[in-house]
Amino acid sequence: MLQALVFVLLACLAYTPSAAPQSEPETQVEKLYAEAKAAEAAGDLTAASTKYEAILQISPRLGAAYNNLGALYIKEREYQKAAAVLEKGLKIDPKMPSASALLGVSLYEMAEYTRARTALESALRSNPKDDNAELFLANDLIKLDELTLAADHLRKLAQRQPNNSEIWYLLGKVHMKLSEEALIKLNSIDPNSVWAHEISGEMMESMENHDGALLEYKKAVELAPHQPGTHYLLGNDYWALKMLEPAIEQFKLELENDPWNCQARWKIGNILVDEHAEPEQALAEIDKALALCPNLMQARVDRARVVLDLDRPAEAVAELEIAEKADPAEPSIHFVLAKAYRALGKTQQAQAEMKLFSKLEESARTSTTERAKQFMQEKAAAPPN
Repeated sequence: MLQALVFVLLACLAYTPSAAPQSEPETQVEKLYAEAKAAEAAGDLTAASTKYEAILQISPRLGAAYNNLGALYIKEREYQKAAAVLEKGLKIDPKMPSASALLGVSLYEMAEYTRARTALESALRSNPKDDNAELFLANDLIKLDELTLAADHLRKLAQRQPNNSEIWYLLGKVHMKLSEEALIKLNSIDPNSVWAHEISGEMMESMENHDGALLEYKKAVELAPHQPGTHYLLGNDYWALKMLEPAIEQFKLELENDPWNCQARWKIGNILVDEHAEPEQALAEIDKALALCPNLMQARVDRARVVLDLDRPAEAVAELEIAEKADPAEPSIHFVLAKAYRALGKTQQAQAEMKLFSKLEESARTSTTERAKQFMQEKAAAPPN
């Protein structure tokens, strides 16, 4: 569940000192505004809210005051009061994307998902790069079972925030739900089709049920042995289980059906690298994979490992620098880069890369733990079947 607060977009009330004399109401508003900000800074949200309420008694058409008061109500988890005041503010000044976003948050927390969607979409039309509003919208669409639209928004967010584990977690959940829906539909059409077995296997594999996945993929291979993809899925599950000989066999069969499958080529090379066997053959397979898919960065990491074994550390560094630019948060890149620098006698660079590797590994472990906790909390909160 989202940490339900507040990307507080406070479109702060701005008062520009003027040389002209101020009226008494204007002076009162400035005084109340200063007191509201001081109370908020001190953590006294109730007092701050009271000051904004007083401001609106004096200046009921001051749109930004509605925005700030609504944000304070959200902080106090007074979602109904927040929604009411933000709606009033938007009637006075419809061009406040921050107020629309805050209204969407309030309505989402009140489980009014259809109305929340309208408000959040309005906020995004005015400010398409508001990541927080888009994340709330994605969650809202999930609640409305608009999974394809939710996935679209999550993919946009993932492009802008590639290291945000919450976004990837939600995207994974959405794809799992879409897969479940697709499987139900496929089974209603033909429960013994190759497609039904493949998607069932993919779902089981995503849940780490590799034995179940193997059974489904074997059925798919039996039904369509010459269809591109069937042998690859079976080989990939063997590969995940470290059953390397049957994995290579299936990858080779896949390449007979689809010679352009760069993943199958790379994974044959990867197995040979992991086994420290036939480095020249491993290099040949990886080079073929990269010729087909130059952006396959894990293949570049494996290529670096091979050329390191062949005592070509400078070549390894060149490959790893390309991979690092594409995915600086991938720990394995920095681990191998540390080895390559060490082989070149660059001790300081090697130590720096090992520190970065350790930091990224720890971050990945923490993210995995947090996702597991979140999953268990959701599971515990779910109603019994």
